[in-house]
Amino acid sequence: MYKLLSALIFALPLAAAAQSPQPEQPSPRTKFGLKAGLNFSNITKVSSVNGQSRNGFMVGAFLAPPSKGILGYRSEIVFSRQGYDYKTSSTTGSVHLDYILLPQLMCINITKFVQLQAGGQVAFLVSGKVDSSASSYSRPNTPGKMIDYYNRFDYGIAGGLEVYPFKGLLIGARFNMSLATLNKEAIMTNPNYVPRVDAKNNVFSLFAGYKF
Repeated sequence: MYKLLSALIFALPLAAAAQSPQPEQPSPRTKFGLKAGLNFSNITKVSSVNGQSRNGFMVGAFLAPPSKGILGYRSEIVFSRQGYDYKTSSTTGSVHLDYILLPQLMCINITKFVQLQAGGQVAFLVSGKVDSSASSYSRPNTPGKMIDYYNRFDYGIAGGLEVYPFKGLLIGARFNMSLATLNKEAIMTNPNYVPRVDAKNNVFSLFAGYKF
């Protein structure tokens, strides 16, 4: 079922790219861009850890094949720092989770100044760290053990808006919602900062960049 869902998530933007009108004359060059911004992240079902949202950052690059019609396509690679704050009866702290995101998006051009984007993405957890008030979580070897409680692979959906006010400058907002479980269910003795439920990542991003 998960494989079928993942295939459907990526089918829509790829179909949009395939159906874009092909001009008889040589098409304009593919656009390349860079962007960076702030993340406001949390997890679903946070009651087990009294979770709260926390701030992070994102930096990324993208390729946008040329399109003269309404529909377009965007392929990206993004480094995203996200996570959540937590509070239990014995400790408080913050969980930092660093992901490499690979969004594949269908784009709808609303004039040359505004673009809507929607599609799917896969993500890979590359590092994790917990900052806690409890001394037992402050040992140097904690980060290496901590990441083992989380699934390394994630996937989900993404949607957002970009505005192009001047030349290649862009300003945008996006919401990412994971469909995969954050933590490993097979581990029975989770630490206090790992939710014991089917928790999922969700991230809202504000960013700026430039399209060359």
